[in-house]
Amino acid sequence: MAKKSKVNLKKAGHYSFMAGIVLAILMALIPQLRGDSVIWILVILGILVGLLNVTSKETVGFLVAALTLIIASSVSALTLAAIWTGLTTILGNIIIFVSPAAIVVALKTVYALAQD
Repeated sequence: MAKKSKVNLKKAGHYSFMAGIVLAILMALIPQLRGDSVIWILVILGILVGLLNVTSKETVGFLVAALTLIIASSVSALTLAAIWTGLTTILGNIIIFVSPAAIVVALKTVYALAQD
């Protein structure tokens, strides 16, 4: 029975990830969606992804990917704005989504290291 619960939590984490990416893109394409409440939804989805979707084996890969995404998106914002400002908005929204997940995973990792 516990195994079924674990699978459902993994699915919830997967769906949270997909919803966060889709919402980040939709926020850039539909200006009416932009607002504090939608940003908070991205943050909450990011926290759920960090709690439910990233296992201890995936921690290093996830943190490296999140760090790379955050740095590369921030640095390339000016270049991408010359192509299409929507790209910078999409990447900014994805950073808002991924950053809380990275913080949660980093805190879980620090906690696990402190346990050892």
